[in-house]
Amino acid sequence: MEQHNIIETITAIKVDNPVDKIIRQLKQLISSGQLKPGDRLPAERILAERLGVGRGYVREAIMKLEFFGLLKTSPQSGTYVAGLSIKILDSLLSDVINLNKEDFGALIEARYYMELNAVKLAAQRRTDADIAELETALHDHEKKASQGLDAFEEDMVFHLKIAAATKNQVIESMMLIVVPDLIRTIVENKVCGSDRSERAIAEHKNILDAIVLGDAAAAEAAMHLHLDEIMNVSRGMKIEL
Repeated sequence: MEQHNIIETITAIKVDNPVDKIIRQLKQLISSGQLKPGDRLPAERILAERLGVGRGYVREAIMKLEFFGLLKTSPQSGTYVAGLSIKILDSLLSDVINLNKEDFGALIEARYYMELNAVKLAAQRRTDADIAELETALHDHEKKASQGLDAFEEDMVFHLKIAAATKNQVIESMMLIVVPDLIRTIVENKVCGSDRSERAIAEHKNILDAIVLGDAAAAEAAMHLHLDEIMNVSRGMKIEL
């Protein structure tokens, strides 16, 4: 086989993100019967230490599984495996893992419409505490990006703080599922160009200004402008998440 034909047969190695790895581990524990319906999970700190990941990843995995009803958390007693049959749990866990592997354009579209509605509610319902958290998130994003560092997490936090300001836990949970992997993919693949972070900060400022003013229409327009580029780029484009 000629060299250029060999090169064409080589495909990129797909690496699971930490959240998917955690969910896979829990799936294996449930499938093997080591974790049964009704069993309590170890504390987040212990899980993070055993899995060798940050507690933030463990928390994100637990929140994602809570959203789908696979885990139940009680403030007094901890987090438990839902009281479903092992067969159903195993099937649902597979669906959760594969959720972020679907068509890139479809996920962008879902995020687009969720964020347009979320930012309107945030403008109407935000508190002084929400504004302070958004300002901190924007400052952190700007500071890290100005140092030439990857500011993926700071970008993500800004959007999740908007979701929190809606005071709607379902919206917040849905955003937590969709946003992290999408922003990570956009940044890593430079989908919108290498200067996207700098432009995103300016757009975030416009979104925040509208939220501070309580102007839902202006907030929606600013978010539309922020997400319009990636919507246009994603059309006809397919990326493995």
